[in-house]
Amino acid sequence: MQAEQIEIAQFLAQHPPFNDLPTEALNELAQQVEVAYFRAQTEILQFGQDIADLYVIRSGSVEMYRRNGELYNRLAIGGIFGQMGLLMNRKVRFPATALEDTLVYCINVELFNTYCSEFDAFADYFETDGNVRLHQAIVEQADSNDLTTAKIKSLIHREVVTVLTTTSVQDVAQLMCEEAVSSVLVTDINKPINDDPDEDDGQVVGIITDRDLRNKVVAPGLSLTTQAQHIMSDNLVILDANAYVFEAVLAMLRDNLHHLPVVQKRRPIGVISLSDILRYESQSSLLLVRGILAQQSVEDLTHYARQLPNVFVRMVNEDANSHMVGTAMAVIGRTFKQRLLVLAEEKFGPPPVPYCFIALGSMARDEQLIVTDQDNALILDDNYNDELHNEYFQNLADFVCDGLAQCGYTYCDGEIMASFKKWRKTRAQWVEQFSDWIAKPKPQTLLHSSIFFDLDGVWGKTKWADELKVFVAKQCRKNRVFLANMASNARNRTPPLGFFKGFVLEHNGQHKRSMNLKRRGTAPLSDVIRVHALAIGSRKQNSFDRLEDVIDAKLLPAGKAQDLRDALEYISMTRIRHQAWQIEQGEVPDNDLDPLQLSPFEQRNLKEAFAIIEKAQNYLKFSYSTNVSVK
Repeated sequence: MQAEQIEIAQFLAQHPPFNDLPTEALNELAQQVEVAYFRAQTEILQFGQDIADLYVIRSGSVEMYRRNGELYNRLAIGGIFGQMGLLMNRKVRFPATALEDTLVYCINVELFNTYCSEFDAFADYFETDGNVRLHQAIVEQADSNDLTTAKIKSLIHREVVTVLTTTSVQDVAQLMCEEAVSSVLVTDINKPINDDPDEDDGQVVGIITDRDLRNKVVAPGLSLTTQAQHIMSDNLVILDANAYVFEAVLAMLRDNLHHLPVVQKRRPIGVISLSDILRYESQSSLLLVRGILAQQSVEDLTHYARQLPNVFVRMVNEDANSHMVGTAMAVIGRTFKQRLLVLAEEKFGPPPVPYCFIALGSMARDEQLIVTDQDNALILDDNYNDELHNEYFQNLADFVCDGLAQCGYTYCDGEIMASFKKWRKTRAQWVEQFSDWIAKPKPQTLLHSSIFFDLDGVWGKTKWADELKVFVAKQCRKNRVFLANMASNARNRTPPLGFFKGFVLEHNGQHKRSMNLKRRGTAPLSDVIRVHALAIGSRKQNSFDRLEDVIDAKLLPAGKAQDLRDALEYISMTRIRHQAWQIEQGEVPDNDLDPLQLSPFEQRNLKEAFAIIEKAQNYLKFSYSTNVSVK
């Protein structure tokens, strides 16, 4: 070696992880290192740019920044940076600037990956071990995303303005002028706060906006002495102060709202308006949902739905996490359903009896992606008469399901759709059906439970869907036999890992040499999490939200719920990025991934995530075991 290369090898040998490399490997590395010099205050790496090297500081110092400009870290001689960009998608995650005149050694990504594959100690330095490695990958992935880190309480810059239910509308208007606000919350001091937080939102009973004053007081000429309770909007969506900004955005999108009351410990602390959060959300998602609601025909909706893949890819490229992507896609899917139902009622007339159109499965869990089918059903009023009303609801269901198919939401292969009469039941019939599934678990009914117990009201009397959620939560929590059978069913779909922890791939068919990340990854994880959620009586639908309840209930050993959360996030994001890449390549997106498309680091993290599923399924086996089996 030349003298300069010997000096490089000697320097690297003094700093981890290079000090654990064999001498021969270290010398080979030194011969391939390139040297770069940056003057003080020179930008070394820009956020989002392509990155092809690992950087080691030979002299000087470097400052690393988060995406929002905040200082992340300072590195001195021997410091290493750029690894997160190499680990993820070869895009810079943390911008870097030379704090002073700085000399760096550059190690190209091919050599970096080779050494990670060949030398475990070298790889472990960057990845750490076991579940910790996976968790760090998740943390770093979300670290620079404002939507996942900003909570809505950070947007509240003034004290909440409230009025009583008995306050006159004239006093309400005067107060709004004095406080320079566009809305006030209406509270009822006599309303008790229920011990069950899922059934009560504290003392907030309504909201009055300037639009309410125009439309409900001035326009109809109501008396100025009219009490607030007579003009307030009482169908509220209320968020906790610790909810994230993206949750507020999606709540507004989902229900077409402009104001959201915010509570802390169930007491009102403020109101978030649309203008408060617009700066946190790319307008494309907002405009897409609003555009859906403006379409006037199924043909218009079909044409409009062509934008959806681009919106999906944009969210991925803007570093949205899986919870954000899944929720946004579910909101968009619900909006298509809502618009189709409006069009259906315009075509067939008003419904003869009240109804609730419900979404099932991934849409109900806010875990929907670009590759999806439709799972839905109808809850009908108990006054439903089959002879008199069936034709109307058959026409309505066919119209909606056919319209969804034209918009890209394919028909369900299992025929779980409202267009099939068996999935149109009255409120009482649904309670009876759920009771029967819980009391008499069989293979087919357990499959139905896994689908129908993830439900969400989309249109009409949506509170009926909430009532079914409460019923399921209460019935399942006290039924150990049903939980044991659900746990057994949740072990049927195993992760694609072999005996020696290598990937098990499909050996024939269209998707040869690939693995299905939904069927063998996110789906069995959702099944495991659902069992734990039912065991504690959780009424949450989203898997991440369910895990929060599981953590609070201390149902699992310390750290195990966090492992499940990290595994779900990593597999979901791998699946999401795979689909986004296919769309960008002009391919039809799917769930089937060839692991050779992943870097060695991504493969190791994915194996660790699959191993967590395997352990979680084994835990179900002894945690919910009974002497009763499904027959």
